[in-house]
Amino acid sequence: MIHAFKNCSNLMITGASRGLGLQIVESLAKGGFSPGKIIATARNPDGAKELQKLAEEYQNIHIIKLDVISQEEYRKSCGSEVEELVQEEGLNCLINNAGINVVANLETVTADQMLENFHTNSVAPLMINQGLAMLPLLKRAAAKGTGMGIHRAAVINITSLLGSVELYWGDRANTFKWYPYRTSKSALNMVTRCLAVDLEADGILCMALHPGWVRTDMGGPEAPLSPEESISSVLSVIGGLTEKDHGSFLHYTGETLPW
Repeated sequence: MIHAFKNCSNLMITGASRGLGLQIVESLAKGGFSPGKIIATARNPDGAKELQKLAEEYQNIHIIKLDVISQEEYRKSCGSEVEELVQEEGLNCLINNAGINVVANLETVTADQMLENFHTNSVAPLMINQGLAMLPLLKRAAAKGTGMGIHRAAVINITSLLGSVELYWGDRANTFKWYPYRTSKSALNMVTRCLAVDLEADGILCMALHPGWVRTDMGGPEAPLSPEESISSVLSVIGGLTEKDHGSFLHYTGETLPW
């Protein structure tokens, strides 16, 4: 299914300067199944040395400055830069990957921490999709095809099983007592479902995907998965998405997760 990306003309990913975002760009560029254009956003492109190196090596990687919590930035400069790149083809795949983890338990959590995590993880993916940003470009791509998937138009929200309300009970309730992060990912899951309802008529697939617990700056050194292992599976799942996956919450293995 990973070879389906060859049929994806334009792909955009947020938070591509490090971690899973960087790995997605690298795996797509080097894997022999790259989309026509990979639009990689970073809050500070000048500091994203590894991403810059990839862009020098692969001409289809285009780096754009984007702070996902800045509505002014993505509605104006970022939106116009992406439109100039995709033009009449539109945007076939948007991967909302940028995220943060504000660690706080019941004793330490503050309102500001909650709002900080919500702003980046829940609100930003919604606003990036909204009318003045990427939605017109997704609709433009969707108008040129049939069915659902990255060959037409798709929005992939990178979430976490830590946002599953159903799974956080029993034995699991004593691990990762991260109020800001967990609740922000639960909110992102609902944003995904809401978007799926609203985008269905346009033929734009929308779903939430858990990439696993990965050895990144956010995941920590004790995580069982390497970025390469996670993203190999993540890209296989994304490449194989069809109408049946619209509005879904999937594990990186392809298994359906409970909300």
